[in-house]
Amino acid sequence: MKLIISSVSGEPIYEQIKNQIRSAVMSGELEAGEALPSLRKLAKELRVSVLTVTRAYNELADEGVVQNLQGKGTFVMDKGNELMRRQLETQVRENLAEAIRAAKAADIALSELGRMLEDEYRKQ
Repeated sequence: MKLIISSVSGEPIYEQIKNQIRSAVMSGELEAGEALPSLRKLAKELRVSVLTVTRAYNELADEGVVQNLQGKGTFVMDKGNELMRRQLETQVRENLAEAIRAAKAADIALSELGRMLEDEYRKQ
């Protein structure tokens, strides 16, 4: 996993770290049980404060994406974890809402949208 931090994006650095790790977990790039880099190692690689990385890791732990184990490190939680499942469901709903807005703008009927969704679901 390669994190890219932008100092000009306007988004806080800890949010950039958090969002990229969350995306890597949700996409399967980071698997359940996989260890994240240590706080100091990641802070050094990104050239940011250890406190910045700590905040990102702690917020990810609060969301159920990772688990902090004292003295061992930070590990990716299983996608079956209830908090992670709810977050994935929220992401799906947001993406569906965006697709519905686009379909309405293109005057696509609900039945046709349903067929499109089913086709895409089967392709994956």
